[in-house]
Amino acid sequence: MLVLVPSFVVMIVFFYGFILWTVLISFTNSRMLPHFNFVGLTQYITLFTQQPRWLIAMRNLLVFGGLFIGASIILGLFLAILLDQRIRGERLLQTLYLYPMALSFIVTGTIWKWILNPSLGIERLVQQLGFSDFTFRWLVDPKMAIYTIVIAAAWQSTGYIMSLFLAGLRSIDSSIPEAAQVDGASLPRIYWSILIPMLRPVFMSSVVILTHLAIKAFDLVVVLTQGGPGISTDMPATFMYDFSFKYDRLALGAASSVVMLVMVMIIIVPYLISELRGTRNAQN
Repeated sequence: MLVLVPSFVVMIVFFYGFILWTVLISFTNSRMLPHFNFVGLTQYITLFTQQPRWLIAMRNLLVFGGLFIGASIILGLFLAILLDQRIRGERLLQTLYLYPMALSFIVTGTIWKWILNPSLGIERLVQQLGFSDFTFRWLVDPKMAIYTIVIAAAWQSTGYIMSLFLAGLRSIDSSIPEAAQVDGASLPRIYWSILIPMLRPVFMSSVVILTHLAIKAFDLVVVLTQGGPGISTDMPATFMYDFSFKYDRLALGAASSVVMLVMVMIIIVPYLISELRGTRNAQN
């Protein structure tokens, strides 16, 4: 028990302590340095009524989060179903699909910045193949740049989601699909009507994990687009960083981080409650 005390104290101070400190700062008018001149909800009102950049960041989060979560789950499930057929070279394919998850988002952003750069990547490659009129400038197009972040993030996370679904499929009793085959059900029908509905806990876990990654997306955005062109790919995390450390508006940055924390809790708390209820029902 005594061995756990230092870790417990560190967690309380450096995790929950700083969360509390951030919440307190969000109710002040701190600028470059923190102080405790409380002004109530002023920073939150300013955030949602006087900061159009924050509204753009929230809109970008909805676009990015929706496409990122949807693409990662659909592609991950598709790859898991393919690997569930126990094809030759399955272990090698699993390693290849999972490898991007071992990279940091900084490395991922750098890789995709090269690939999507008009003067270095896809556009230049296709033009060298003889298609001189081909253009692919999403990275520098304010209307399309947000989708480059979706591509990079989904590329990195799909393999991990695939591993979750594959583990879920392999945990299902093999007698269930075998009985369905005896009854004449086709393989697509077995997956669509029987196996995939049984993966509900995996779907919930995947959504929670991916939503958390989407809300706190920062390093990938900074490396790939730096929030640009302009602020077209700005995210809540980049907004928080800029206002806290670049523009000397610490309290406003703290308010934005508290909003991000609330968004994460809205996703995680119901999930944890659901899991606890499921565990209790299973024990009873």
